[in-house]
Amino acid sequence: MNTRGWNTVKWIIIASLLFPLLAACGQIDLSASYPLESVARDGSSTSYIYRAENTPVPEAAEAIAEQRRPEQISETSTERMFLVYRDQLIQIQQDPANPDDSLIEVDSKEYVKNNYDRSFLEMYIQYRLLDTLFDSLRGAGGYRGYADRGDYKPSKPYRTPTTEEKKKIPPLTVERKGSIFRRGTNSNDSTVGSGGSIFKRTPSDSDTRGSITRNKKEYDNSSKYTPPRVKKYKPPKTRSRSGSIFRRR
Repeated sequence: MNTRGWNTVKWIIIASLLFPLLAACGQIDLSASYPLESVARDGSSTSYIYRAENTPVPEAAEAIAEQRRPEQISETSTERMFLVYRDQLIQIQQDPANPDDSLIEVDSKEYVKNNYDRSFLEMYIQYRLLDTLFDSLRGAGGYRGYADRGDYKPSKPYRTPTTEEKKKIPPLTVERKGSIFRRGTNSNDSTVGSGGSIFKRTPSDSDTRGSITRNKKEYDNSSKYTPPRVKKYKPPKTRSRSGSIFRRR
């Protein structure tokens, strides 16, 4: 094989190895950290449950938010938290059977619209955001989450995932655009999920916002108005001469 042919083969091999790596860089698979435990599927309406062992709810929420920034993250809680995205809703609950573990529920938009109780979601998520992202969610069901499915049943029961489903776990696409809107009551607390008001950004030091500090001595001196000096107008000096006019004869 000549040199030109070998170079062509070499570049084909490099491209075949590089392109899959580049495609994978934009996605994050939860299974890398949390195993898939339960599945509910009905067409485009899907719900996937992952288990975060020995992980408190706030810690699991923070880990996911760092990988993919949500439109909103609910108030920090050890029992239940929500992360709102444009294409799905993530609910993280403390496992009642094993309080040391957290259950991570990833729901599609269709699943949210077909199952959730809207009045329940409004306790955690701003209602205008529900309208914008979930097409005026009316709350077709009374569902509240995987851990509460015994009392608030979903439209389709959960089941153990198949081997094929475990191989094709839905990835979470990384998004670096947008902002995290958090509930907050303490203006000095800028941590993720802190405080209590929705869609409110607070400066780290509100006492100094919009103020200008000046030197007092300089201010006192500058406060005294000194009118500009104007030169008085003086008419030009003229000379008058007296004499006679002689005419030639």
